[in-house]
Amino acid sequence: MKRSKWKGPFINYTLIKNMNTKIKTVKTCERNTLILPSFVGKKFQIYNGKKFNLKLITENMVGHKFGEFSLTRQPFKYKKKK
Repeated sequence: MKRSKWKGPFINYTLIKNMNTKIKTVKTCERNTLILPSFVGKKFQIYNGKKFNLKLITENMVGHKFGEFSLTRQPFKYKKKK
């Protein structure tokens, strides 16, 4: 479901504060945060409900949300018959 236009995009401002420090990787559980151009080239650990997945932010990811790059479900695999 989309967020209404008059509210604007959701951005967690604690992530922006953490970007200014000398932390190499930033841990976040905020999967609905919009990726900004200032995040390009930085490493984020995005929580998927079980573990943190390390992702390097590229230019193609700008405008998307963090949750799109950290999948919560594993793909279904058929069992092989013996």
